[in-house]
Amino acid sequence: MIVVHTSIPIDPDRYDDALAIVADLAERSRQEPGVVTYHATTDVTDEHTVRFFEQYEDRSAWEAHADSDHLQQFEARLPELVAGEMETVSVTGGDRRAYTFTTDDLETTDPETDYLDSETEEP
Repeated sequence: MIVVHTSIPIDPDRYDDALAIVADLAERSRQEPGVVTYHATTDVTDEHTVRFFEQYEDRSAWEAHADSDHLQQFEARLPELVAGEMETVSVTGGDRRAYTFTTDDLETTDPETDYLDSETEEP
């Protein structure tokens, strides 16, 4: 089982656009094989932060999600929507990994290995 939590600060001027894109991503992601749970919500203390809560049966399900067209399309739109650093925390087999990144990092990292295999960084 893999559990992933991602926080994305949204530019307030792009908030409505971002919510529509996030809702589409979440709906399409929930239909993927091996996805146990996939929720997106706004933070109760900062409405401009979107939080994703994801649970996958195994690594292959998570990798399939990372390679999905709808996630790639979402990531391509992030530079116009994001207002700051993003963070992903994953828990796999009891190991916790935290990864802070910007939209520039999306072009230079391999999410299949970076989020699950990176050195643990405390947020």
